[in-house]
Amino acid sequence: MQALILAAGMGRRLKELTRNNTKCMVKVNGVTLIDRMLHQLEREHFSRIVIVVGYEGQKLIDYIGTLDITTPIVYINNPIYDKTNNIYSLALAKEWLLKDDTVLLESDLIFEDSVLDVLMQDPRDTLALVDKYESWMDGTCVKLADDDTIEAFVPGKKFKFNEIKDYYKTVNLYKFSKHFSKTHYVPFLDAYQSALGENEYYEQVLRVITMLDEPVIKAKRLDGQHWYEIDDIQDLDIAESIFTSDEDERVKLLQGRYGGYWRYPKLLDFCYLVNPYFPPEKLKDEIRANFDTLLTEYPSGMRVNSLLAAKNFGVKQENILLGNGAAELIKSLMSHLEGKVGFIRPTFDEYPNRYDRENAVDFTPDNADYSYTADDIIEFFSDKDIQNMIVINPDNPSGNYICKADLIRLIKWAADKRIKIVVDESFVDFADEENNTLIEKEILSSNPHLYVMKSISKSYGVPGIRLGVLASGDTETISKMKKDVAIWNINSFGEFYMQIESKYKKDYEAALVKLRAERSRFQNELSRVSGVRVIPSQANFVMVELDEEISPVELLKKLLVKYNLLIKELTTKTNGRNYLRLAVRNSEENDVLVAALINELGEIE
Repeated sequence: MQALILAAGMGRRLKELTRNNTKCMVKVNGVTLIDRMLHQLEREHFSRIVIVVGYEGQKLIDYIGTLDITTPIVYINNPIYDKTNNIYSLALAKEWLLKDDTVLLESDLIFEDSVLDVLMQDPRDTLALVDKYESWMDGTCVKLADDDTIEAFVPGKKFKFNEIKDYYKTVNLYKFSKHFSKTHYVPFLDAYQSALGENEYYEQVLRVITMLDEPVIKAKRLDGQHWYEIDDIQDLDIAESIFTSDEDERVKLLQGRYGGYWRYPKLLDFCYLVNPYFPPEKLKDEIRANFDTLLTEYPSGMRVNSLLAAKNFGVKQENILLGNGAAELIKSLMSHLEGKVGFIRPTFDEYPNRYDRENAVDFTPDNADYSYTADDIIEFFSDKDIQNMIVINPDNPSGNYICKADLIRLIKWAADKRIKIVVDESFVDFADEENNTLIEKEILSSNPHLYVMKSISKSYGVPGIRLGVLASGDTETISKMKKDVAIWNINSFGEFYMQIESKYKKDYEAALVKLRAERSRFQNELSRVSGVRVIPSQANFVMVELDEEISPVELLKKLLVKYNLLIKELTTKTNGRNYLRLAVRNSEENDVLVAALINELGEIE
């Protein structure tokens, strides 16, 4: 068996990185794509490796000569690489297809060894390697029958987003038997190229072959193995975090992205916090139905969006501000506070990170659960010289909750002490207590020293459209903050969501009931894991303490590398103590995490 690599392309989308280099000479974590690929092929003991070169072809040939590859290499030159697509490059190598069974690859692929193993170890001699379609993928897709027959090739022009659940993406890694090349692929390649020219793609020949009564070629499905196709600098950035051999570096690179994990193959994110049961399909369908308008029309300005927020939360327009996520409002609000600020630690770092640490006074509860009451806060800060206080309720990461009546009592104490108090209730909807919000006309008007923050992204499960609100009876500060942020700080999708959200109140209430039930079940399942102590939570996450001998950092790396699970370890928040914060996802995904934890730590008998 031989390997055939198509490496003639120019890689224009990589811009400066391919200005003087062929695409496969781009480095991922210090190793070029072609170096990695050739050494992977070398381990398979192929009879030869055929490489079709074009752009910067001699430079590539010279470079490969330095790599100590012992497998014989045959080079074929595509002199018109800039005027043709890969069908022409493959046609130049067709005589080699007729000589031997062939593994066909494109040179811009990066994959772990197991991807090639899956293809090589399958006894079927003619296969197209495919993976279940995900949103980060681009290019040719296929539809499959239960027996792995390729029912249809779906090129980009025929792609239908309402059918993506049925799609598999071609990995651009194939196994062709010599017989298949002779009886099917090469004859159809010649005919297709004669009819449609040289500016086509070789997958289109396979598309024609699959229309035959007996197309011969089958699909081989991947099952979680890592691969990536590198077309641009964003692909390169992601590939470096997926394929680094340094586990610490991989964790660092992933955490440094602060989201966007939908571009990572099959990664389950238990780090960032959302509502897994909202929004409902009907709400999403309503947004989809208005997509063209929302994409092409300007959103309204701040005045209208404040009106929308006032309508949804039942307060006056002058008392509420809509932000591009709560983070935008936190930044603005913290800049309007003067004097010392009281924080309860550990906490959501966006607040203390936006304030001078020299003016921070920290209260850290002296217990293993990091739990506290309104009375604990009052007792600690009663003799402290502070002018402001931040209370997150339920708190992040502990999930500690103060009931509404006690919170009102704390707010009144703050008024007597002339302390401005910020209450972040981003997670309050998940608490068991009903009607617990502070965003009410009477509460705001009678407590102008109170500022209530709420992340709509977290509560309502729509982080992609970035929404948050701040409500206060301090209309002067609200007015100043409205001038701080951009007039169009909310895009049309966010505005439209605020416009229609109230129609789905019952769906939201039902989602909260599901979340609370799943949180309880999840906590019970986590309590089965050896070395894990579950801390009761009233939020959409659970904090757990690990036994002293279990390293949260090492566990994080194991879960990421072995299971493709991302969790939040809290050593930096808890002075090195062994805590994790785990988002509550749906029951199926939560069970995946529990099973991985049991595999690594064992189960309590």
